[in-house]
Amino acid sequence: MIRYDFSGRVALVTGSSRGIGAAIATAFSAAGATTIVHYWNDPSGQNRRDAEELVQQLQAREQAPPVHLLAADVREAAEVEALMRQVQERCGGLDILVNNAGILRDRSLRKMTLEDWHAVLRTNLDGVFYCCKYAVDILREGGRIVNIASVAGLVGFHGQTNYAAAKAGVIGLTRVLAKELARRQITVNAVAPGVIQTAMLGELRPEVLAEYLKQIPVGRLGTPQDVAHAVLFLASDESSYITGQVLPVTGGWI
Repeated sequence: MIRYDFSGRVALVTGSSRGIGAAIATAFSAAGATTIVHYWNDPSGQNRRDAEELVQQLQAREQAPPVHLLAADVREAAEVEALMRQVQERCGGLDILVNNAGILRDRSLRKMTLEDWHAVLRTNLDGVFYCCKYAVDILREGGRIVNIASVAGLVGFHGQTNYAAAKAGVIGLTRVLAKELARRQITVNAVAPGVIQTAMLGELRPEVLAEYLKQIPVGRLGTPQDVAHAVLFLASDESSYITGQVLPVTGGWI
């Protein structure tokens, strides 16, 4: 197994209080990166509690690198701009940005409300745009941007017009930004997870999940760690000649 060393680098993972984001933040911290755990301060306070628990876990490790906890609503440009200022002030700059924050509001087109549509687009696409826009000013030469897209953005699934449109938009954004930032040796890639074992799966009916599982050649669901491994590769020096690409993490499904 390749053991990456991100010592001396600063990694920001949006939406990292739980699930895939937490796995990515944990992997970067274990590899020596100064890691910024980000969360949205939702009314219930659950995101904050989960994020604080993750930070405690990361800091409890022997010789753990610095870990910072920052909150922002990625739907709001001003909050994202303020987030990047905080990263600059605390860490002196940024080396790796992972745009992971996202939500689901699955419904068929007939049943989907305008609020369902706008909520997903604002978080899953606008949020990625804002984070990229305000991060490029503090992203160091040779930095990395890894966007968490989805297989839904490649093939589309019933009941996901909003989610698929947002993730397809993220893929398009990734390819354009890769060209714009290449002169600074900053690579921009996307990871497109398939069916991953996270809390989001709880929203799928058991029979639907069973049908998906039948279609996965490796015979199992993905784990957040599977996605994290792909992200670390795309953030590493070994991937410096790879940019503008979409890496499916699907167990051979797509």
